[in-house]
Amino acid sequence: MGRLDSILIVGCGNMGGAMLRGWLAAGADPAGFTVVDPLLERAPEGVTLLRDLPDGAFDAVLLGVKPQGFSDVAAKLSAQLNPATLVLSILAGIELDSLATALPQARGWVRIMPNLAAALGKSPMALAQRGLDQAGQDAVTTLVMPLGTPEWIDEAQFDLATALVGSGPAFVYRFIDALAAGGATLGFTPEQAERLALAMVEGAAQLARQAPQSPADLARMVASPGGTTEAGLKVLDQDQALEKLILQTLRAARDRGAELAAFAASPKDT
Repeated sequence: MGRLDSILIVGCGNMGGAMLRGWLAAGADPAGFTVVDPLLERAPEGVTLLRDLPDGAFDAVLLGVKPQGFSDVAAKLSAQLNPATLVLSILAGIELDSLATALPQARGWVRIMPNLAAALGKSPMALAQRGLDQAGQDAVTTLVMPLGTPEWIDEAQFDLATALVGSGPAFVYRFIDALAAGGATLGFTPEQAERLALAMVEGAAQLARQAPQSPADLARMVASPGGTTEAGLKVLDQDQALEKLILQTLRAARDRGAELAAFAASPKDT
């Protein structure tokens, strides 16, 4: 499998739109993208926007519709696929088995779990596949690399990836909000506290990305014995409070993802 130069995006909502913006921001040719979305008012300049599925072949089809709309879209799309077309899916709960059964003509099937930071080229990208050889996986890796950090995983880990990658930003935002609220309670104005909290988290994340040390080691480096950081860390570390809270948070999100996947895969009454 060579380069994936022509991409059909079926459903371009928040996540599909973020991925499209990320590709274009990274310099991808807008003419390589065709969007099918009955509700989208306009597409980025140079991108073709259609209301119905077009005729013709594409290197890859990215499914971005609501999961409950998958069956209808698959029925219409199936006849237009060929053995050279790769199916990419960002549909929550729609497993590779379902993709392969509904769209058997495809070259291969890939589930992708990104987040909205794909628009900035900063999203982790969890990937699970069926039917691809190493060249196919390499082509997908090259395609999504401009959106962030690709990571191939086993599909059995996909609910966990959804919790960490997909839901994770909300948990980080809640932590930033808590930092800002605490700063405001202790004396800053709410606006000052939010600006300082956002700038601190941005800088800390960038340093953690670039530093050779692990995040745990960086925390120890900041914490001088008997100092202010150590005093605060003792609150977070007491009885492993923060570690247990995050574990419970991820487990709840992961388990809910598994429940939704089971519901999506179960037969529906007609």
